[in-house]
Amino acid sequence: MKRVILLIALFSFAMTKAQDLNQLLVSGLNDAERFANDYMAPVTEAGIYSISNGWYNSGKSKPLAGFEVSIIGNITGFKNKEDKKAFELNTADYENIQFVDGSTSKMVSTGLGDIEGVRVFVEDENGLVREEFELPSGLASENFNFVPSGFVQASVGLIKGLEVKARFLPKLNFDDSAEIGLFGAGLQYEFTELLPADKVLPIAVSGLVGYTNLSGTYDFTDASGIEGENQRIDASIKTWAFNAVVSTKLPVINFYGGMGYITGNSETDILGTYRVTSGPFQTTYEDPFTVSNDVSGVTANFGFKLKLGFFRIHGDYNLAEFSTATLGVNFGFR
Repeated sequence: MKRVILLIALFSFAMTKAQDLNQLLVSGLNDAERFANDYMAPVTEAGIYSISNGWYNSGKSKPLAGFEVSIIGNITGFKNKEDKKAFELNTADYENIQFVDGSTSKMVSTGLGDIEGVRVFVEDENGLVREEFELPSGLASENFNFVPSGFVQASVGLIKGLEVKARFLPKLNFDDSAEIGLFGAGLQYEFTELLPADKVLPIAVSGLVGYTNLSGTYDFTDASGIEGENQRIDASIKTWAFNAVVSTKLPVINFYGGMGYITGNSETDILGTYRVTSGPFQTTYEDPFTVSNDVSGVTANFGFKLKLGFFRIHGDYNLAEFSTATLGVNFGFR
C-alpha cells in the first residue's frame, strides 16, 4: 500500500523502486551500483520528461497586471516502451552476480518493467558460501504504466510582451516516511508584440524558458530487508525547458503548438547504514552510492485552450522520447 501512496504522491518513480535496490548489496558494492544505474535510468528519464511539461497554453503573453493561476497535471506513459522496460544484464560486466539457470546474458526488468522471477546468486571463490536472491521488477508489474506529475502554476504579465511564471507543489509528507516538493520559474516573451501589425495578426509567437526542481526523501528503515539505521533515499530532478510557441488569437477557443528542447539530470542517493550479514560479502556500508542520470531531447506539442470569462481549461499532447498528456484548469484575469 505504501508504494501506491507514493506513486499517487507523484514521486514514486525515484522512490518506490529504489528501495528494492538495497538487496543488491549482498552482491558487493560495485555490482549493486552498476545494476542500480541501469535499473533506474528509464524511471528518472520518464520523470524528467514529465515535469518539464505544462509551461504554456498560449503563444500570447499576458498584458501588464494580467494573471492566471493553474492547476496542472501531466501523465507520461510508457506502456509500449519495451526498450525502456528491460535491459540486458551480461554477467561478464559484473564481478559477482550469476544467473541461477546458468545463463550468461538475459533481459531483466528496469524500474518501469514487469519481468519477474529472475533469480541470481553470488558465491565466494571456493563456492562454499552462496546467496541467492530475486532481481526486482518494476512499476508495470504493479499495473502502473505511467509516471504522473502535478503542480500549481501562476503567470503574471509584466512589461510589454514579457510574462513571468512560477510553479510549485508545497512540501507534502506521507506516512511520516516520505516527503516531496516541487518549485520552478519561467519566462515567456511574445515576439509578435514587436511587430507593427501585432493587433491584426491572427497568430502570436513567443519564446519560453522554464526551470523545474523536484525533490523528495523516503525513509524505509523499517521496511528494509537489510539490517541498519537511517536507511533512506534522497532524490532530486532538475530540468530546463526551451520552447518556441505559436497560437491563434481568438476570443473563446484557441489552438497552440510548440517545438522545444529539454535537458535535465537526476540524482538518487542511497543513504544510511547497511549491514550485510548473509552471503560471501558480509560487511557494513555507509551511504553506499548515488544513481545519476542526464537526459536531453527534442519535444513537440499541440493543444487547445477554452476561455470562459475567469475560467479556462487547456489540454495538450507532447511528443518526445516519453510522450506526455497535459490537462490544466485555470483561473485568470485578462
